[in-house]
Amino acid sequence: MPTFRRDMDIGRQVKLVEWLKLELLDQVSSLFRAFHTGAEGLIADSLSGLLISVYILARRVGLSPGEIDRRAVEKLEKTRQIGHEAETWFGDLGVVENHLRGR
Repeated sequence: MPTFRRDMDIGRQVKLVEWLKLELLDQVSSLFRAFHTGAEGLIADSLSGLLISVYILARRVGLSPGEIDRRAVEKLEKTRQIGHEAETWFGDLGVVENHLRGR
């Protein structure tokens, strides 16, 4: 592969990673605005946008969506074991863990 093409690919890769980082911030900002308005559809759009950006960013840095899911399950297991309030009060961690395991 010619050096010019490789340099262009590296530049595009860096540009995409930087764009994704900004996209994450934008989605978090949108989520906060959606919570302020209480609009369930906007909350769901913001959260789904966050998930998409995370998976694409992971792929750009060499991690597969499956790897992210596997590590999330491991983190959920550990957090559940220490008795996190989200689990003891509402069972949220177990629900998410079951969802990820079911993929």
